[in-house]
Amino acid sequence: DVIELLHKNGIDKAVMLSGDNKNRALKIKEELSLDDFKANLLPEEKVYEVEKLKESGTIIYVGDGINDAPVMISSDCAISMGKIGSDSAIEASDIVLLSDNLMNVYDARIIAKKTRTIVFENIIGSLFIKFLIMVLDLSWGLIIPNTNFPMIVSIIADVGVMLLAVLNSMRLLLKK
Repeated sequence: DVIELLHKNGIDKAVMLSGDNKNRALKIKEELSLDDFKANLLPEEKVYEVEKLKESGTIIYVGDGINDAPVMISSDCAISMGKIGSDSAIEASDIVLLSDNLMNVYDARIIAKKTRTIVFENIIGSLFIKFLIMVLDLSWGLIIPNTNFPMIVSIIADVGVMLLAVLNSMRLLLKK
């Protein structure tokens, strides 16, 4: 199910790079409905395969073992299966899943997309409000001659932008 969900949400190809023998890897490939697999790979061969795959796009690598650490470092995004993952794989990864449920890979992708959207909203909103206050400050003397722009307005605007960004970010806590 997770591979199907990932395909529906922008992941073009799901490939397994395994150090296991070909029969075992083929069984897992079919069980998970993967697009392709490579078996009997040493860690440096996995790195080579990832470098070849990178030519066609961004690579998200999911692994758990000590042999996965080198390929995790060379991938664009590395996800470690934390429950059974080796310390070196966990350290080399960008995301650590606390359970070994592959559905969490999909969940991590959704959370990352929502987080990116909220960060973008916070940046654009903050810049807009700060630009508005700056324009108001520069034109204040034209609006009300012989007066200065009140410093308190700038301070409130700055603190207000920060509070709005924090409140906007808290929306992530409300989503499942």
